[in-house]
Amino acid sequence: MERIVTLTMNPSIDISSSVEHVVADRKLRCKPSTYEPGGGGVNVSRVIGILGGKSLALYPAGGPFGEMLQALIDEADISHHRVPIEGSTRENLTILEESSGRQFRFGMLGPTLKEKEWRQCLEMLEALDPKPGYLVASGSLPPGVPEDFYAQLAEAAPRLGARLIVDTSGEPLRLASRAGVYLLKPNMNEMRSLVGGEIRDELELEDGARKLIGKGYSEVIAVSLGAGGAIMVSKDGCEHVRAPTVPIRSVVGAGDSMVAGMVLSLARGKTLREALSFGVAAGASAVMSPGTGLCCRDDTERLYRQIILREHRSSGEETKA
Repeated sequence: MERIVTLTMNPSIDISSSVEHVVADRKLRCKPSTYEPGGGGVNVSRVIGILGGKSLALYPAGGPFGEMLQALIDEADISHHRVPIEGSTRENLTILEESSGRQFRFGMLGPTLKEKEWRQCLEMLEALDPKPGYLVASGSLPPGVPEDFYAQLAEAAPRLGARLIVDTSGEPLRLASRAGVYLLKPNMNEMRSLVGGEIRDELELEDGARKLIGKGYSEVIAVSLGAGGAIMVSKDGCEHVRAPTVPIRSVVGAGDSMVAGMVLSLARGKTLREALSFGVAAGASAVMSPGTGLCCRDDTERLYRQIILREHRSSGEETKA
């Protein structure tokens, strides 16, 4: 299996709890809290471990919550390298309103990184031995990190011999795409911003993705569609995998689970279609988990088998027709 490395520039301690009712201007007594290591790439590494794979997680962290983050990552048995920073690692908070089932998610800004700190992250990547086959850059950028950071990473990826997968939003996504990456994982709103226009249906989505690929923005584009599954476009064609129907308990971590399922499959030598199917299964498993929980291996593998069986049946029906 090819080596997978994840990079999380704005990791977090993810705190989740619940309360019967969320009411403004009142002190609310919440249930006991859970604390988990978070941030895009950290979550991807966590899911890869859950699904039976191995990865190396790189991240900057500092302060008391940075120490806590490292302890939680150690507890999750994830190989990792930490870049020490002067600022304090952020917290994110998710509160479930039990009476309605609604989630309230509060994402904090994150510490301000100094130039020497974010450059050290790039230097650490350059020094890796063995080099990664896949590099996943996922999540927001904290203050102090330039918006073209992922674009700089795209320029460094060929020297690393790594296929770069980027999952972010806004200007960092736009700049990274223009630098050229292996795989982009936008949602529909992010895809609209990349193509600079409205996308009304799957045909327009596929056309927009093909144009981006033609411009050299990415070799593969996988667009998450929520309950609709995901569409993956490459020079070889377009694949649409529909999500299985599952009970939704939380949408936190679904995107990171999907990315982890895809990159783990690719590192294992699977096809793009198989990777997308496994990613959709991991994302569907994640929404079944409460709070900030990620996917479950048994559920992911069961849902993956359902997707494959459904596709075989559909293919048989089309052939018979």
